[in-house]
Amino acid sequence: MAQRLMLLGALLVQGAAALAQPLADPMRPPGPGLAQPAAAAAGAPGPGRLQSVLISPTRRVAVIDGQAMSVGERIGDATLVAIEAGEVTLQRGAERRTLKLHADIEKKEVPTPSRR
Repeated sequence: MAQRLMLLGALLVQGAAALAQPLADPMRPPGPGLAQPAAAAAGAPGPGRLQSVLISPTRRVAVIDGQAMSVGERIGDATLVAIEAGEVTLQRGAERRTLKLHADIEKKEVPTPSRR
């Protein structure tokens, strides 16, 4: 009888483990087939998603399509020519393209109230 209870307990534990789902990392960038940048969805050639920008006194790094890059490096057939806060500039021949970190957000200047 004890063996049957142990076997039943082992089967229940295995069944629960089979139903468990792995935890998703909320900070992991989306992979292929998930959220696609607007440029890639529209069929635009070349890199399409700026994911992060790191600017320090000694270096500037941008993560584009999951690849960390510095100014002068190539991604596909484009060269990274500038890294600024929130955006990078890529050049392919005479064509320049700007990738924004938050492409859906438009910056607007807020008028400061005048003091009387």
